[in-house]
Amino acid sequence: MTQTDTLVLQSSGLSMAFGDFKVLEDIDLRVTQGEIVGVLGPNGAGKTTLMNLLTGAYAPTAGRVQLMGKDVTRLATAARCRQGLGRTHQVPRPFTGMTVFENVLVSVRHGRATAVPDPVAVAWDVLHDTGLAASANRQASTLGLLDRKRLELSRALATDPQVLLLDEIGGGLTEAEGDKLVALIGNIHASGVTIIWIEHIMRMLLNSCSRLICMAGGQIIADGAPGEVIDAPAVQSAYFGAAA
Repeated sequence: MTQTDTLVLQSSGLSMAFGDFKVLEDIDLRVTQGEIVGVLGPNGAGKTTLMNLLTGAYAPTAGRVQLMGKDVTRLATAARCRQGLGRTHQVPRPFTGMTVFENVLVSVRHGRATAVPDPVAVAWDVLHDTGLAASANRQASTLGLLDRKRLELSRALATDPQVLLLDEIGGGLTEAEGDKLVALIGNIHASGVTIIWIEHIMRMLLNSCSRLICMAGGQIIADGAPGEVIDAPAVQSAYFGAAA
């Protein structure tokens, strides 16, 4: 996908505290159309909290979030989804009593801003794109881990997102399975979706992202080209335990 200068998602002064404990402090984030941005950092850095603030799962202590130029800080998760912000969860959350196809159909029918003329056809298109068409009639609860991850992606894609947030979607996969997922995410990005990808598996990010952000202690400590970020002394110290 061609990157533009159009801002699609941004935060200004975004902060989150639980009582006196500051989880995030003054996060200024800018993501432009066509980017695929990786976010890494040690456990407790605030990555998932940032995800939850961007998607509306949490309300910030301070700051604001804008999506496609609109202030969505006080909008609920479902409303942000219908405005073009999709996400996956670290632990897949399908409707286990439904089939794969039914899971995706629910997202098509209820996750979009406007209804589509043929939601069944759209659901099939999504399943073909994610490699799950052959498993359409299986119960979601019977899927292996890689296919549960694919279903999580399918459900998010079915809402027709302009921006997709991935929360450690590679966790638990073998290297070969991870490579398959990287290829699928690359195809999603090429189709026109801007992606922000939080991940512990650095290899997956380095193989996919043109920009990396590193977080530590609830703040962004580096933001730039992957090689520059990885080599930054602050990142070496925070992420790898090396001396700064």
